[in-house]
Amino acid sequence: MLQAAKSVFMSSGVDAPAKEITDLAGLGVGTLYRHFPRRSDLIVAVLQHEVDECVEAAGQLRTTVAPWPAFTTWIEQYTEFVGTKGGLATALHSGDPAYNDLPLHLLDRLEPALEVLLADAVAAGQARGDVTARDVLTTVALICQPVPGAPADFNRRMARVFVDGLTAQAP
Repeated sequence: MLQAAKSVFMSSGVDAPAKEITDLAGLGVGTLYRHFPRRSDLIVAVLQHEVDECVEAAGQLRTTVAPWPAFTTWIEQYTEFVGTKGGLATALHSGDPAYNDLPLHLLDRLEPALEVLLADAVAAGQARGDVTARDVLTTVALICQPVPGAPADFNRRMARVFVDGLTAQAP
């Protein structure tokens, strides 16, 4: 169910009809509402699931890939995570108490995962040492805000430009 919701949120935004999610999951709408009585419950569950995936990916990348590619691959996954949820910013600022602690919770989980990858890249002489993991997370999230009229890959390209500026050779 979470995978179906993630897929629908990517294509149709977080306000997509519940039926679109349940059709993709092969379930009834009642099943969705039994597990997630409110839309915010589903959005929070999807986001937390994706954060868990990002945290796991950091550990896997760190042990299987050189420092700079591990860092950039993780940032690409994070960019996909934050950049493919149409309507998420509006939902998070809706006043729904379900979202009150979510932004800080997400940062608190993601920051340590990225800190390790960034520290490895800095130690290898491949990344600048004057930025923090929180700087990178916040900047990429801001870059991934919807831009009316921009091509579909705009945010991903701009995030890549930002990350390229983090190389140790950058001025």
